[in-house]
Amino acid sequence: MDTNLIVFLAMALVAAVAAVGVVAMNNPVRSALCLVVNFFVLAFVYFSLRAELMGISQILVYTGAIMVLFLFVIMLLNLGGRGGTLEERPDVKPGIGVGLGIALFALIAFQVLFPLQASATPRAPDDYGLPQTVGRNLFTTYVLPFELASVLLLVGIVGAILLAKRKM
Repeated sequence: MDTNLIVFLAMALVAAVAAVGVVAMNNPVRSALCLVVNFFVLAFVYFSLRAELMGISQILVYTGAIMVLFLFVIMLLNLGGRGGTLEERPDVKPGIGVGLGIALFALIAFQVLFPLQASATPRAPDDYGLPQTVGRNLFTTYVLPFELASVLLLVGIVGAILLAKRKM
């Protein structure tokens, strides 16, 4: 076994455990912290694939900004400090969810993973994932979609401000 494969499998195991923790935790703060661990592990996977820009963006945008927003909303809504919980009847939805998850995993394994094992792995170019390459492609080949996305974000921000002003 290659060392890179062992490191990748270890990171995949940590990511899978953290992802299960996001769903399985009853406390929303702990669930959000499991999501932070998952985001960091995903950033390390990007770094191991030599996509440093994606890894840094993952840490700054998702782990930094999005998780601060999630934790702010959790604290604002006071979801972390529930006193007593009501007793609930047994629900069949978790069992159905687990069954559908296993069926979806089997479908993905048979349709995607097994054919991928038979194919040869392509070699990425030497400048793959570098900020210079991403910037060059972003502002030459993909300049129109980039500018359309920025205009769409600007319209969303202006719309949110107008809606917030209207409610005040």
